[in-house]
Amino acid sequence: MKTKSEFLRKAAVKAGDKTHRAKILKAITTYTGKVEGMKSAQYYDWQQARSFAEQTKNYVLRHLPDLLEQFERNITTNGAQVLWAEDAAEAREHIRRIFRERKVRKVVKSKSMTTEEIEVNELLEGEGIEVLESDLGELIVQLAGEKPYHIVTPAMHKSRQDIAALFHEKLGVPASSSAEELTMAARGHLRSAYVTADAGITGANFLLAEGAIVMTENEGNGRLTMSCPPVHVVIAGIEKILPAMENLALFLPLLTTSGTGQQITCYNSVVRGPRAAGEQDGPQEMIVILLDNGRSAMYAEPEFQHALRCIRCGACLNACPVYRTVGGHAYGTTYQGPIGSVITPHMRGMAQFSHLSSASSLCGACTQVCPVQIDLHHLLLKNRAKATEEKRGVDLWQVGFAGWAKVMTSRKRLEGVRRLAVAGEASLRVILPHALRKRLPVPAKKSFARQWQEGAEH
Repeated sequence: MKTKSEFLRKAAVKAGDKTHRAKILKAITTYTGKVEGMKSAQYYDWQQARSFAEQTKNYVLRHLPDLLEQFERNITTNGAQVLWAEDAAEAREHIRRIFRERKVRKVVKSKSMTTEEIEVNELLEGEGIEVLESDLGELIVQLAGEKPYHIVTPAMHKSRQDIAALFHEKLGVPASSSAEELTMAARGHLRSAYVTADAGITGANFLLAEGAIVMTENEGNGRLTMSCPPVHVVIAGIEKILPAMENLALFLPLLTTSGTGQQITCYNSVVRGPRAAGEQDGPQEMIVILLDNGRSAMYAEPEFQHALRCIRCGACLNACPVYRTVGGHAYGTTYQGPIGSVITPHMRGMAQFSHLSSASSLCGACTQVCPVQIDLHHLLLKNRAKATEEKRGVDLWQVGFAGWAKVMTSRKRLEGVRRLAVAGEASLRVILPHALRKRLPVPAKKSFARQWQEGAEH
């Protein structure tokens, strides 16, 4: 299938690109050191914190419909509007209608994986609406005409020199600019947009059933995006719900410790609704779109339901040897790495994306670092089984294993194959290139069974 062949092609290119792999290794190694240090510094018992987080998210899953209805009821009381979207098409239609009715021509947008999931930028550009990414990493990939490379660090694959060259081309800054100068150039590019935009779009790291959305960030751009324009649109997956404000005491530091090795992010916003009477700041309207897009289907499957515990910290990507080798863009999906390989086949179709579950060594590193203890590597294995059950597996593998089973269940057939291997080995050494020739095993002249028999005869 096209998606599989594209993945294999891109993966082969990136795996062989030493410069690319060096950039990723440097970024992830930096994160890993900070994460491990912060776990020790911030938690008396990291495993107990993970277990408590798992229990909380399991409670959410057991009561998900009720908690979502509580959220809708409470935030609506505060003046916000809640819309439900069964799939990406319905979510895009909500956004199209909202912006057409309000004659929106310019939008600022904060970092949001759900907007990437439903391709909001492409929708708005098709409507003739200007879209400006406010997060520095998202702005970089937007200017480069690319998709985010990593759930937490969208421009992880770009060095400072790459970004300087890009900003020189797109924003006219000197190609020799320092990191500080590049950041100031991005700020200058965006600063006026916050007060001239007709609408702001954000995601939400968490939804509180008490009636609030929570967003955590390091730059403050998300806070400007949600508070300056007259309309604030929030797009969040239905799994982001938490029961109460008190849960943030665990989940905010848990998210940042696992993702970037910080004690907590610089800006943490809890928004209960639009500007109230007597308040000077905030949007006039706040609209929350609750996105399903395949999540209910996962929720209905007991084996896969707990993948919805994910808080999108990106820890599993950083730990995964496959992600470190092929990079984020090879996956061709919004969510990359182990968690993306688990959920994407369910959200976008097993037929097209079952191959992602095979892009894993099943080493278990992803499960080991997950802060909400999702059993990721076993879910990948279950995805493979599900693909086989649905006859989505690769026919070549099925034929190969059928042949292997045929040979291995008969001593006579096994001996016949061995003789063919002995006879063909010399010919293969002539045909194969030198690199493969060295890896070609030398078959024994006599099988172990034959040697045993001869020994018994003597």
